[in-house]
Amino acid sequence: MNINLFMTAITPGIALGLFFYLFDRHDREPVRILLKVFIMGIISVIPTIFVENILTFFNVFPGIIGIGYTAFIVAGLTEEYMKRQVVLKNVYFNPVFDEKLDGIVYCVIAALGFATIENVMYVVFRFSDVESIGFYRAIVSVPAHMLFAVTMGYYLSMAKFALTEEESQYYFKKSLSVPTVLHGIFDFILMSQIDILMVLFVPFVIYLWVNNLKKLNVYYADSKKRNGL
Repeated sequence: MNINLFMTAITPGIALGLFFYLFDRHDREPVRILLKVFIMGIISVIPTIFVENILTFFNVFPGIIGIGYTAFIVAGLTEEYMKRQVVLKNVYFNPVFDEKLDGIVYCVIAALGFATIENVMYVVFRFSDVESIGFYRAIVSVPAHMLFAVTMGYYLSMAKFALTEEESQYYFKKSLSVPTVLHGIFDFILMSQIDILMVLFVPFVIYLWVNNLKKLNVYYADSKKRNGL
């Protein structure tokens, strides 16, 4: 295995994970739990590949419909579901999940674990002869997983701290449906190779950044206020 390619593959996920750990400055999460969630995010790739292979087998749709099926169902729904399961199974009901910012932090860490091993698979093994793939995935693919996770964590926290069961169920559903749609649009644009959609790709990525930074800032302010700062 090429060590340089391996380091290139794991650096973006680790760097973004460290950023979120430091960003959560008012009530930082236990490192051992963050590491557990990150590792479980890595492990979640295994059932994800299994399910994606099954769903791909049933993709009998022609042309653009088949691409949409792959983008929204095979990739978007499966991957976002598996990443959310990591948080639900390992930390959602844990007392350390005690403020809204935690939802974003844990969803991002789970997503970065997933994205990191996915990056290794692409950069080190699948496209090891393509020099630009590491750079492309570092600035596009890994941050995209992070941004979908910010959306997921935002709604997951809304569900956890909702005042009524009805409200909780509403936001719980959105914690999967919204990131799935965003993920699906992202992949569909890239997979379709339709010129007019490719023109919209950069504006869509900008929208993801702006929208999710707003969500992150809302919960950062909430954390600051909650901790009396």
